[in-house]
Amino acid sequence: MTGGTGTGSRLDRLLAVLERLAGARLRLRRSPDGSARLEPVPDTDGVWLEIGDAGSGTREAAAPSPAELAAIVGAVLAAERDAAQVAAELSERYEEIDLIYTISEILGHTIRLDEAAQRILTEVSTVVRAGRATLLVHDPEQHVLRMVAARGMDPKDVEPVEVDDLCSVAARVFRERRIVSYDPTDPKAVSPGCPEGRNYRGRAFLSVPVLYAAPGTRGKPIGVINLTDRLGEDAFTAGDRKLVAAIANQIGAAVENARLVAQDLSQQQVRRELELAHDLQLKLLPSPLVVAARADVAARCRQADSVGGDFYNLLPLRSDRLGVMIGDVTSHGFSAALIMALVMAAAGIHAESADTPTDVLLRIEGSLTDELASTEMFLTVFYAVIDPAVQRITYANAGHPHAFLVSARTGVATRLEATRPPLGLATAPGEDVARPWVRRDALLCLFTDGVAEAAGTHDDRFGEERVLGHVARLKDRPARDILEAVYADLAGFTGGAPPSDDRTVVILKV
Repeated sequence: MTGGTGTGSRLDRLLAVLERLAGARLRLRRSPDGSARLEPVPDTDGVWLEIGDAGSGTREAAAPSPAELAAIVGAVLAAERDAAQVAAELSERYEEIDLIYTISEILGHTIRLDEAAQRILTEVSTVVRAGRATLLVHDPEQHVLRMVAARGMDPKDVEPVEVDDLCSVAARVFRERRIVSYDPTDPKAVSPGCPEGRNYRGRAFLSVPVLYAAPGTRGKPIGVINLTDRLGEDAFTAGDRKLVAAIANQIGAAVENARLVAQDLSQQQVRRELELAHDLQLKLLPSPLVVAARADVAARCRQADSVGGDFYNLLPLRSDRLGVMIGDVTSHGFSAALIMALVMAAAGIHAESADTPTDVLLRIEGSLTDELASTEMFLTVFYAVIDPAVQRITYANAGHPHAFLVSARTGVATRLEATRPPLGLATAPGEDVARPWVRRDALLCLFTDGVAEAAGTHDDRFGEERVLGHVARLKDRPARDILEAVYADLAGFTGGAPPSDDRTVVILKV
């Protein structure tokens, strides 16, 4: 397309340049007001550059002035620059979107943060071009930030950071819950480290808090992401800060989920261990069948926790004698269960070798000296030996309040008083007490504080009288019937509420 003049030749060369820049064929139109403009027009032969009056339909018109051509070229170059910027931004956004998607995939396929942390740091530091990166997670028990992953360093070489450390940028970010960055290219920028301690001058630094917020609550800090030693331009951009902050929120949710999973697994393990301890403790308590040939016995122990401090023992002794013991450790839980297990083991050993019930209690106390001193606990124990051949019951009572001898003929209950202090309070030998034991008339009723002091629905106490009332009313029935009546009454009295103390009852008839 030419205008037939030197100006037209120059215009042709310019148009050729513009077409190469635009990557298409162009048409130049001149408006009626004399201004020239580029106007892409679709055509089967492409987009043409037309010179002339917009309404004339001819190609004969004055060539545009140099100023007009400069404006046209500037517009084309600006369009090219804008297009390049848009393409670059789209490429950058795509990289960021792809990073967020990748991290979502990583976190979605693992419940262990330590498995995902290293991959996350690698992906993040690559996108923002950081030479070194660290992820620290808060340890609430020690109140420190522990490194769980790192790039550009060995996590084992880095000590935990005290949350109160005033020279640590990571600790500051954690405390203040806000991003801290340092741009060494800014002459007014202040290094975030202490002048006399850690100092990050000369290296770009970006530290972002890892937060977690449950719905409707304020986010709580649970860690920090640190990025430094940026490759290329030594400054993190506003886009970098926004991107890392978004990723930090994802990691925050993942950390909290990982903690909840770990807590749940730990609780499940504790529950399994408690169930095992409960089963083992119950196995320590003998079945009434071990003395079924010598006596009619019913016994039951119900712990307030999975394990407890109540216990009873039934011991077949030489010459058809029968040993019966009940005890109550002044606590419940694992410490009380340990004392209970030791007493059960010691009772089995000393019951045959000791001469009297008092001697048995003294030996048990001696074997528990260290444990009772270290735990500062004590226990009440009642131990009796029944000798049907001579119709006598001999007992020693270390402060156990609920031990009664009941007449199966009259229903009258006689308290078997304490003969010495509880084990662990004061060492005192005490003395045996002997009472008549008439076959088919004597009945032994033993129970612990958890029964007598059980709280009712009106805040009153179950009391000894209710237990002894069932014994007197059912004195002619089997021991099991009496036991079931006591526990049924207990359930109704307390409204089925869980016990606050262990409950043990032993009923024995010969």
